[in-house]
Amino acid sequence: MSEVEENIVEEEVVSEPDMPVVPLFGKWDLTEVNIEDTTLNKYINLDAFQVPHTGGRHSKKRFGRGNLTVIERFINNLMRSEKYTGKKAQAYNVMKNAFDIINSKKKENPAQIMVRALENSAPRAAVVSLRYGGIRVYSGVDVSPTRRVDTAIRNICIGAISSSKKQRSIENALSKELMLAADANPDSYAVGKKEEIERQAEAAHN
Repeated sequence: MSEVEENIVEEEVVSEPDMPVVPLFGKWDLTEVNIEDTTLNKYINLDAFQVPHTGGRHSKKRFGRGNLTVIERFINNLMRSEKYTGKKAQAYNVMKNAFDIINSKKKENPAQIMVRALENSAPRAAVVSLRYGGIRVYSGVDVSPTRRVDTAIRNICIGAISSSKKQRSIENALSKELMLAADANPDSYAVGKKEEIERQAEAAHN
C-alpha cells in the first residue's frame, strides 16, 4: 500500500438522530393532520412548533407569510381587534384555549378541525373590476390558493371577533366558528362569506 493510501482515513458516516416531533401547545400532534383539498396542501403550513412565533422575520419577504405556520397566521389575525392589537401573548392563549374547547366537544385533534374549517371557507372564485375605456366591467375569476387561505383565515377570525362582542368569550366564539366552518354550516360567518363571494362571481361570469 502506498504512503498516500496509508494516510487516507475513511470518514465514518454518523447518522443524525431523528428530532422529536414537538406537539403544538405541548398537546396536539400536527403530523397526523390530513389536508384533503390537494390545491391547498402546499399553502397550509403545519410545521411543528410548540410556540408558533417567528418574531416577524419573514415580514419583508415576498410571500413570506407562506413560511409562517397556519397557527401563527391565525394568532396574528386575532390581533385585528382593539382588545388584542399588538398583544400576541394574549392572542396565543386565546388560540390555545379555543383548541381545548374544540377537543372537549369534538373529541378530535383540534388542528384537524381547523384545517377542515379552512378548506370549507376558502372561496374558489371572486369578482374583479375591469375597465375597458370608460366602462367598468365586473368579471368572475378563479382565486389563487394563497389568497384562498388568506381569505379563509381572515373571515374565520372576523367571525369570531364579531361573535365575541355578543356577550361571548373570544375563546368560545373562535371555537364555535371553527367547528361550524369545519361542518360547512352556513351559520358560520366564514362559510357564509365564501358562498356569497362565489355567488357574486358566478353571476358576474354569466
